[in-house]
Amino acid sequence: MTKTGSLESFSRGLRRVSTNMSNSVGHNLLNQSLLQRKVNSSGIPANTLFQAKSVHRVTAQARKSPISKKFCVNMLNVQKPKLTMGSRRPVAAVPRAVLATNPPLDQLAGKFNLDGNIELQVYVNASTPGSATQVDFRVAYSGDSLTLHWGGVQDRKEKWVLPSRHPDGTKVYKKRALRTPFVSSGSSSSLQIEIDDPTIQAIEFKNNGDNFHVKLPAKETLISNAPVPEELVEYEAARSELLEEVARGKSIQELQARLTKKDDDGKIEEPSRSDTKTAKKDERKQAFRTNRIQRKRRDLMQIINKHASKPVYEGKIVDEEHPAKPKPLTAVELFAKEKEEQDGGSVMRKNIFKLNDKELLILVTNPAGKTKVHLATDFKEPLTLHWALSASKAGEWLEPPANTLPQGSVALNGVVETQFRPGSADSAYEVQSLEIEVEADSFKGMPFVLNASGTWMKNQGSNFYVDFGVERKKAQKDTGDGKGTAKALLDKIAGQESEAQKSFMHRFNIAADLVNQAKDAGELGLAGILVWMRFMATRQLVWNKNYNVKPREISKAQNRLTDLLQNVYANYPQYRELLRMILSTVGRGGEGDVGQRIRDEILVVQRNNDCNGSFMEEWHQKLHNNTSPDDVVICQALMDYIKNDFDIGVYWKTLNENGITKERLLSYDRAIHNEPQFRRDQKEGLLRDLGHYMRTLKAVHSGADLESAIQNCMGYKDEGQGFMVGVKINPISGLPSEVPDLLRFVLEHVEDRNVEVLIEGLLEARQGLRTLLSKPHDRLRDLLFLDIALDSTVRTAIERGYEELNNAGPEKIMYFISLVLENLALSSDDNEDLIYCLKGWDQAQNMLKSNSNDWALYSKSILDRTRLALAYKAESYLSILQPSAEYLGAQLGVDQWAVNIFTEEIIRAGSAASLSSLLNRLDPVLRKTAHMGSWQVISPIEVVGYVVYVDELLTVQNKVYRKPTILVAKSVKGEEEIPDGTVAVLTPDMPDVLSHVSVRARNSKVCFATCFDPNILADLKASEGKLLRLKPTPADIVYSEVNAGELDASSTDSREDAPSLTLVKKEFTGRYAISSDEFTSEMVGAKSRNIAYVKGKLPSWVGIPTSVALPFGSFEKVLSEDSNKAVAKKLETLKKKLKDGNFDLLKEIRETVLQLAAPPQLVQELKTTMKGSGMPWPGDEGEQRWEQAWTAIKKVWASKWNERAYFSTRKVKLDHEYLCMAVLVQEIINPDYAFVIHTTNPSSGDSSEIYAEVVKGLGETLVGAYPGRALSFISKKNDLDSPQVLGYPSKPIGLFIRRSIIFRSDSNGEDLEGYAGAGLYDSVPMDEEEKVVVDYSSDPLMVDGNFRKTILSSIARAGSAIEELYGSPQDIEGVIRDGKLYVVQTRPQM
Repeated sequence: MTKTGSLESFSRGLRRVSTNMSNSVGHNLLNQSLLQRKVNSSGIPANTLFQAKSVHRVTAQARKSPISKKFCVNMLNVQKPKLTMGSRRPVAAVPRAVLATNPPLDQLAGKFNLDGNIELQVYVNASTPGSATQVDFRVAYSGDSLTLHWGGVQDRKEKWVLPSRHPDGTKVYKKRALRTPFVSSGSSSSLQIEIDDPTIQAIEFKNNGDNFHVKLPAKETLISNAPVPEELVEYEAARSELLEEVARGKSIQELQARLTKKDDDGKIEEPSRSDTKTAKKDERKQAFRTNRIQRKRRDLMQIINKHASKPVYEGKIVDEEHPAKPKPLTAVELFAKEKEEQDGGSVMRKNIFKLNDKELLILVTNPAGKTKVHLATDFKEPLTLHWALSASKAGEWLEPPANTLPQGSVALNGVVETQFRPGSADSAYEVQSLEIEVEADSFKGMPFVLNASGTWMKNQGSNFYVDFGVERKKAQKDTGDGKGTAKALLDKIAGQESEAQKSFMHRFNIAADLVNQAKDAGELGLAGILVWMRFMATRQLVWNKNYNVKPREISKAQNRLTDLLQNVYANYPQYRELLRMILSTVGRGGEGDVGQRIRDEILVVQRNNDCNGSFMEEWHQKLHNNTSPDDVVICQALMDYIKNDFDIGVYWKTLNENGITKERLLSYDRAIHNEPQFRRDQKEGLLRDLGHYMRTLKAVHSGADLESAIQNCMGYKDEGQGFMVGVKINPISGLPSEVPDLLRFVLEHVEDRNVEVLIEGLLEARQGLRTLLSKPHDRLRDLLFLDIALDSTVRTAIERGYEELNNAGPEKIMYFISLVLENLALSSDDNEDLIYCLKGWDQAQNMLKSNSNDWALYSKSILDRTRLALAYKAESYLSILQPSAEYLGAQLGVDQWAVNIFTEEIIRAGSAASLSSLLNRLDPVLRKTAHMGSWQVISPIEVVGYVVYVDELLTVQNKVYRKPTILVAKSVKGEEEIPDGTVAVLTPDMPDVLSHVSVRARNSKVCFATCFDPNILADLKASEGKLLRLKPTPADIVYSEVNAGELDASSTDSREDAPSLTLVKKEFTGRYAISSDEFTSEMVGAKSRNIAYVKGKLPSWVGIPTSVALPFGSFEKVLSEDSNKAVAKKLETLKKKLKDGNFDLLKEIRETVLQLAAPPQLVQELKTTMKGSGMPWPGDEGEQRWEQAWTAIKKVWASKWNERAYFSTRKVKLDHEYLCMAVLVQEIINPDYAFVIHTTNPSSGDSSEIYAEVVKGLGETLVGAYPGRALSFISKKNDLDSPQVLGYPSKPIGLFIRRSIIFRSDSNGEDLEGYAGAGLYDSVPMDEEEKVVVDYSSDPLMVDGNFRKTILSSIARAGSAIEELYGSPQDIEGVIRDGKLYVVQTRPQM
């Protein structure tokens, strides 16, 4: 075959490339010093580019213009076509670790720029001996698929050879060539080829009749052809190391002499285990004589997992698209929170009981040695406590001492009655409460009952009883109903716990029996198994109870359980993260009857070292009776004790640090009473034999132990010393060639002080295992335990390396962040956001290296996004695991503290906690470099108020604070209302400057700011209850404590006394649908009128979408139709109840509105109007599409009864009945970007500059409660072409939609002065938006400075033009599509 090939482009709308054609028209690749091909007489490459599809535009017309068919080559050397095929030295394949002292950068041979600003690059990575050579092709192209048709070239051979290693998706073409697809990522495509065959000297492909020849760098010849005796090769990977030594001049005899010992007769003596280990260690030092791992270049898109599963609650899939909002704290819960903080968090007991439909709190605290009992209830009637104290036994009634009686108490025949006291008028909640203080240790509890107007109230027929005991509290069985769990499974687990407590064999077999039920229950079922196994692993459950079991039976049960778990892992990728966590709590079990070796080999230790009595015999009996993971700790403690000159303190230190106390040793069925006592002459033998024995123990109990996991994967056999006799584990087949050496490298450096190189090796090994872990394998379990061990070692290495970072610069910290983030992504099921964060960090590091002015600002956005990803992961764990921990913990009587911190400890055990710590180190560095300061002031209002700390603004948004209040809120999402009486909201959260809550703050003259400094936030939280003055500037807030006399009476909230706003009720005008030419104030709101007004008055490059509307009164008219009488009647009843204060009915009202039927006249008029305006009619696509549109219209009407909107009208005493809703109908422009403009800077009030924010996709992520920040910028009105970026985006989600129709709310109150109702009501698209995780690293708005300047300048110019048209500051929303700008609405800026 002649050398042929091509880079093919398969495109829609173009002729397809025939599979029969070996040559096809395709995209050309760039020329470089390693590329050899024909040139024309002028020396210009004779290349052409076939345009498959437009790529990315920079200006409004860029996508429409044809792309040039000529490359603009900026290459220096263009080599002639004839190849010099001289003789080459033979090179043998050398499988070894990919190492280099100073890893060379990839060689960029040239850049090829197309007229359309498309650049194609080829990189060749010069490999180290034995490693693969990498050839990377990268092109800024986002069209249809590209395919490379290629093959390898050997010395002077015409036919192509097909390398055995090729990228995923490669197909063999007629056994003569390979076809490999490019991988598309955003606006670019890439392809990486790895050549590990040293006989392949080049790769070739063909384009437009010319052969492209990519010459591969010649590898260093290290290896001679000398044979290596098989007895010297323990692992295949070791052969290459020996060959290298031969190549450097070592003789086979010298190697034999070094690696083996000969007796006097010249026979080879079997080396002892310790000698072998030393020899191997020396060889590893030689093999890894360099000190750096060369990380392979990988396409990060290839390691994205999208296996997120929806939780199953009792067989029902949860709707994650519309999650329930956090439930506000009840009055009793708010009271409890306040008292807990007042008493310093010293909570001993906390219970909330039901009193009919009300709550009773019992909170016992222990501040300063005093026992305080707080009782509180939201019961409305006066309530009396009938109580006594118990001294010797629970439940006895003894008259309390006089000094314990609260004021007003009455003693009655050995008991006391005390009236509950109502709350103060200034309290933010209504409860009546009592506080009783008792001397510590004098009494053990308090019995009581309640009396309300002569009616006695008890606890389900029994007296209430408060326990004062200081022992650890057990979870109460009434703490949950199993909601959010696989309840049936957890009930079964609880029912079998008594059987499981007999031994590990019983527990593991029961768990194995439940695996299928857990799998069928989905994510929550496996979460239940994880919770149970972790309670076991943390010694919250009994391990052994009056039952003797052989170690081999435990091992067999472990094998059975882990075998089932590996099968689920292989077949259900959406559960892999949970399954990894389950496996980490369960020992691996042992092959070759390793379990039985635990019994047999302790006898070997005793016999070899003459230690048969006292401690060793007790431990021997314990091991025979019921071995457990405690034995690994005991063995380690013994070795530490012996190594430290028989210091018994070291023995106890190791035990205690691993959770084993003297009491625990005594609690075993075969208790250990004695301490170890050995002779000094036993030291060497004991250390040797206990070291051997530790491997046996870990083989059964410590599947995720690094050394054991590596041994299981690389293989081992017994060494004739009485340990592991007959045990042989073969190396895992199919391991990538570099992995064994990487694993040896890891073991060699696992305790290095400089952890950077170790972590690189760990991650390279994990990346090498990734492909094997993603598909079935006969040794999948061992691969999983190895990967879990590598993952865990990264975390411990990072924690050990914190000291290394103390004086490190930002580049070093950023690199460590990327390493830990990569580790976390490799362990996560749904890691798309993490991967895009990782790509962002790579880009940030490149910006820093190239001295970009914006590197710190860009890095801060990536840091913020990474924090959001960690917060999302923590919230996900909490929602999946914590309900099961609470429910099962209550069933099993687990210590309450262990239940409370269950999810927190899971998070701490992973990479997320280490990553969070690194982010905290970098954050202040970035803020200082980017001149960001500690604050972002969104609404700069000087105020005085009392500090109140809350976790979530959402939970207090409907409160009324009677004193001017500065709220320090941990969480602010962006859609909340600001509570009455609030003068400031300070938060570490990052709502957009133009979000709803930000706009409300400015409109209401409330100070609103984000604080980036945790120390300042901690100081503000510690100032709770104090009166502070806040003095904001555009970039900072100065606060100081003031006296109450300085509180200006005018600063208190006076809105309650403000006159009511009035609306004019709008009437139906007889039309169900009108065109934009008919928009008047009697028919539509300001939103519709404004969009009609600007039509034809703005520059031609500003697009205005076509609009029609359903005018005011349409809803009321539809409701009055005969077909909707039942709906109208129900709605009227619900609204009457709503007026009486039953706000829970708001949701039911909205659901009732959705039951309305569409009058035929409405359907016909809307159809005629939309078609007459040139808009598509949904009904033309079928009846179902019209029903979608009708539902969207009704949702807009129903949003009049949104909680936020309804309470807003109440606050300003607006007559809700007079609020009317028109519906603006527009065709959706599916945007690349959406923006909001304020033509006067809202933070500074500077009217000379425009402020705007931009997001990818639809603008709902900007104005709604979507976490993260938008891209923000300002532009001076006298220099609109020089926008200044203030912050890069950190929003992880973009919303995108098909061509569709949107129905926008347009009420008569949205722009009412003093109300500011904009954004309160819903705009509903006919079709569901698609949530897309956004990759900014390939977005031209982030990476292309010219494109960014063009887009931002056009946004600023549009804002300026609209402000000039109206003559006043404007609040403008719009979108960008294919470089074209559209304005979708404008209103006066408030």
